[in-house]
Amino acid sequence: MAFEYPLPASTTALSPPRGLTARTFALWLLWLALASSAIVFFEPAPTDALMAGLVILLPLVGASSVNARLVVFIAAWLILGAAGLISSMQAGALDVAVKHIVISIFLSFAAVVISTAIANDPARNVRIVVSGLQFAVILSAVLGVLGYFHLVPGAYEFLTKFDRAKALFKDPNVYAAFLVPGFIYAVHCTASARATRVIPWAGIATLISLALLLSFSRGAILNAAISLLVYVLIAFSAARTNRFRLNLFVMVTLGAAAAAVGLLVLLQIDAVADLLSKRASVFMGYDSGPEGRFGGQLKAIGLIAEYPLGIGALEFSRAFHDEDVHNVYLSMFLNAGWLGGFTYFWLVLATLWTGLSLSIRSGPYQGIMLVFLASFAGMALEGAFVDTDHWRHFYILMGIIWGVAAAKDGNTGIARN
Repeated sequence: MAFEYPLPASTTALSPPRGLTARTFALWLLWLALASSAIVFFEPAPTDALMAGLVILLPLVGASSVNARLVVFIAAWLILGAAGLISSMQAGALDVAVKHIVISIFLSFAAVVISTAIANDPARNVRIVVSGLQFAVILSAVLGVLGYFHLVPGAYEFLTKFDRAKALFKDPNVYAAFLVPGFIYAVHCTASARATRVIPWAGIATLISLALLLSFSRGAILNAAISLLVYVLIAFSAARTNRFRLNLFVMVTLGAAAAAVGLLVLLQIDAVADLLSKRASVFMGYDSGPEGRFGGQLKAIGLIAEYPLGIGALEFSRAFHDEDVHNVYLSMFLNAGWLGGFTYFWLVLATLWTGLSLSIRSGPYQGIMLVFLASFAGMALEGAFVDTDHWRHFYILMGIIWGVAAAKDGNTGIARN
């Protein structure tokens, strides 16, 4: 089937590479870096340390490749980082602004590591990256559900925040957005797997969707809805067989029915019903007014026009408004000036265009690009309501898309099932 994902649609895919060579050891660490991305309640997180080491280790063992496309990708991140440091000179709290930009540069290493590793050996390394990420998503979903329902003695306070599931993340909103790519992947595997593998993947999709709901994150739920819509529309229109279209239609119909029933069951729990009713509104009280979220965004637009070099990272909430901008695109213009803001905007648009161009084109890259294009599209939209510039999974998704595109440029293929 043309849309089958280039990973086996079975839970056995969620395992690290095997072997004892230096190259395989480095790839095992790559898997571990993705798998440990579920543990980020302290900083630097384990995944940060591993990614930093992989920047050096992968090239040393010959497991990293760079072509013209990736040169542009890396150069864009360097320009963005340099623009951010220049903008920091305008900040009243120089140390705070510089620290924020340095962390952003550091996090971009993840996108570079993943993209260059996939470009080097797509048939092998894309499996490692995706299986590690999916392992982390499933672990996070399990911990979030267990914690929320008090199924782990004494762990409720640690695995939740404000009565919302967060697992090993600091914030329920970041946790919930992290689950979305794994949810879309599970949906795809459910639609494209053989009959004997449908039930396990449907169960995983259900688990992740439950964890997502228990986060009570409005932005992440919108993210998931947009991602699923993008996936379904492209998959249905670009699929080469009616069998896949039928599978997809049946899966979406049954999934919607199951979600409705599950929501009705959850609403019988008073705590769930109360929190859902509080967060069901599109706009909360803190969104409106001149000092609210939207008032702050209007203020940010005026500052962007006034300061072409930006005002420095985190300076907006320190000196101009009571809170952050809650819009990553406006934040980038404030944090890195016009040069950094337009560079970031170009990176997002270029990633979306790259993913779209390959997800509608028949070939071994189609399935993988569709899953992560859809996930990235949802996150790009969520960025209009949340500052996502320090979300690790943003860089992971971008790295996968650019890495697969670079592999295509090099005429290397991802193995079919």
